[in-house]
Amino acid sequence: MEKVIDESVQGAALALDTKENNTRKLYIESYGCQMNFSDSEIVASILAGEGFNTTQELQEADLVLVNTCSIREKAETTVRKRLEKFNAVKKTRPHMKVGVLGCMAERLKNKLLEEEKIVDMVVGPDAYKDLPNLIQEIDEGRSAVNVILSKDETYGDVAPVRLNSNGVTAFVSITRGCDNMCTFCVVPFTRGRERSRDPQSIVSEVNSLWENGYKEVTLLGQNVDSYLWYGGGLKKDIDKATEMQKATAVNFSGLLQLVAEAQPKMRIRFSTSNPQDMTLDVVTTMAKFNNICNYIHLPVQSGSDRILKAMNRLHTRAEYKKLIDDIRKIIPDCAISQDMITGFPTETEEDHQDTLSLMEFVKYDYGFMFGYSERPGTMAARKLEDDIPEPVKKKRLQEIIALQLQHSLYRTRLHVGKTEEVLIEGPSKKSDAHWMGRNSQNTVVVFPKENYKAGEFVNVKINDCTSATLLGKAVGYSENN
Repeated sequence: MEKVIDESVQGAALALDTKENNTRKLYIESYGCQMNFSDSEIVASILAGEGFNTTQELQEADLVLVNTCSIREKAETTVRKRLEKFNAVKKTRPHMKVGVLGCMAERLKNKLLEEEKIVDMVVGPDAYKDLPNLIQEIDEGRSAVNVILSKDETYGDVAPVRLNSNGVTAFVSITRGCDNMCTFCVVPFTRGRERSRDPQSIVSEVNSLWENGYKEVTLLGQNVDSYLWYGGGLKKDIDKATEMQKATAVNFSGLLQLVAEAQPKMRIRFSTSNPQDMTLDVVTTMAKFNNICNYIHLPVQSGSDRILKAMNRLHTRAEYKKLIDDIRKIIPDCAISQDMITGFPTETEEDHQDTLSLMEFVKYDYGFMFGYSERPGTMAARKLEDDIPEPVKKKRLQEIIALQLQHSLYRTRLHVGKTEEVLIEGPSKKSDAHWMGRNSQNTVVVFPKENYKAGEFVNVKINDCTSATLLGKAVGYSENN
């Protein structure tokens, strides 16, 4: 995947979290989506109760876990290279165990554990509570596996260990799984059917984060707009609920309101939305509360109706454009970003031009752009030939990226001359003399440190920009402090 601003497939050893009586060391890396990083915090929390402190030093680890992504072939290739590295270290530390977590674990369990024998343990996204039993299995010299998909597991009762954290922003998972069977996507097969988490447990986690000094949360799900709590279980089974459960059900708009009201000074973001499920009551709720950020990640995948149908995306080009228009009527300064796949099977040059013209219509703030990569087990892999030559895919992808860079610069220039509220997240990557934060639209803002501190809301006068970053000077504290 190519993306304007950051690396899309990233790995990070999680920061140290220490309990005094724990004697074993856990080293964990996460790849892929934000949900994987959130899941790693759940895993670290569960293993903290089993005697493991996290470490950033691979060489001192007793247990090495890699939380994997299967959405792109590139992600799997990266993970395999890391497994080679781990096994090289294991030769010098024979007692060290290596495990694979997440989506790749579920999809390649037999190959990794039995055929290639490069890991000791394979754990799917819904089986993390079984880790104590699996650890015992590998401690006794046996391989261990649990990739059973759950109908109700949301980990709502697990308090995540906040690892690799800046102490300012945090993720809060609200749903797991996905019911939208896009033909290119492995998520329904690796994470199971859609189920939502008890809203009160979500609010409690947000309250706890605020009490511990966090100033912003991102509500996470494969498809947040499908959030629906009616007492538990799969979303598809709501017809089996009682009339009382249906009458008191909480949808995503209702959850947003609960969270915004619970902590009116905490910034609220969410990701990811699906155009076919996003309703205007969500946008209206965003507009109602100042602490809900004016930013929506709204993947479209293609601008061609023909390709959208082949992808089993249940929205049309016209419906997507209307949604964009409605969002901008309700929240004129709302930032919108995209996911785009180019080179999907049978894509013609006309289809590609439809994508470019849709981008011209929206002028996204930034985007995540892919060349199509066939994923085994998906409907596209089973039914469609990957018939677009790689040179054509690369050419089209570069045209999409180039156009997005133009639009990103167009959008950042609209901020120049304005004074905007920025939450300071930490030092700039390029200069220790500057802070980095984000405005409501999720755009990175860099400005001189002066006497301000991380975690503070400040007003910044925007003086200049690049296609990815706003440059300015703080002119005082925001009323939100």
